[in-house]
Amino acid sequence: MGVMIKVTNPNAASTTRKQPNFFQRAIEQWDLQLLVIPGILLLFVFSYIPIYGLVMAFQEYRIGDFPGQSEWVGFKQFIALFQDQNLPLVLRNTLAISGLKLTIGFVCPIIFAVFLNEMSNQTLKKGIQTISYLPHFISWTVCAMLLFDFLSTDGGAVNEMLMGAGLISQPIGFFSRSDLFWGLALVSDIWKELGWNSIIFISAMAGVDAEMYEAADIDGATRAQKMWHITIKAIKPTIVLLFIMNVGGILNQNFDQIMMLTKQMGNPLLKETANVIDTYIFQVGISMGRASFGTAAGLVKSLINFVLLIAANTIADKAGENALF
Repeated sequence: MGVMIKVTNPNAASTTRKQPNFFQRAIEQWDLQLLVIPGILLLFVFSYIPIYGLVMAFQEYRIGDFPGQSEWVGFKQFIALFQDQNLPLVLRNTLAISGLKLTIGFVCPIIFAVFLNEMSNQTLKKGIQTISYLPHFISWTVCAMLLFDFLSTDGGAVNEMLMGAGLISQPIGFFSRSDLFWGLALVSDIWKELGWNSIIFISAMAGVDAEMYEAADIDGATRAQKMWHITIKAIKPTIVLLFIMNVGGILNQNFDQIMMLTKQMGNPLLKETANVIDTYIFQVGISMGRASFGTAAGLVKSLINFVLLIAANTIADKAGENALF
């Protein structure tokens, strides 16, 4: 008769030991939690608590009323918004400027990052990177003052250069012609954010395996072919994700930029092409004291952005690309 001997694994107890729950891990990592708590508090105070104020969109809010205690008017503010004669013009300006930034403004940092990646002189590369980052840290107030000086009709550097080259005979009034504002907003935004927006693409390129370039050299690939088939292809998931996020914010314009370039919307010559949704909400909701109307306009803008974000993410997901979620 055989004797069965039960062999026990001494490590079995440790492998089957119950894992600590969330609260136990939080206590064990108390020093890390202290670093996270300030960020959570800021997010809660400035992003979640103000959500309660959206009830003003369904009320007739008067200054001094606590949000939620004003007279309820249902969808009156939304009806007034869609019947407003200024809405088509505001939407046109917003979509035009956003469309330029979403196409040309989005592609420029990618091209800039690719060419920086191809530079072999590291000293020159770092110098160009540093110079391109600097405008990002300058406020739009300062940037607007610089642009006013450079583009002035009275001794402005740009007009003097163009006249000296014989390209124009009369100075161009960049801030007095509404037909030039969309281009001015695009170019100034690219100049200010080109270097900063290229950082994430440069970081993605740093992770490309060098052996892929070596294999391409052996196969006789040109530099342009390596840029297109290796570099661009490697950062394609990053490009798709950022594009989806930009589509989700297509109705969000750089409020500071528009306000400063139009001297806080005080330039009547630019209102036809410069008045966007954000400045429209500011003028109606704050300057005119129609807080409920401005809240309704902001809520509609956010809902449209949310729908566009979901649509762009769905399209990317069905196309087999790296979707955001």
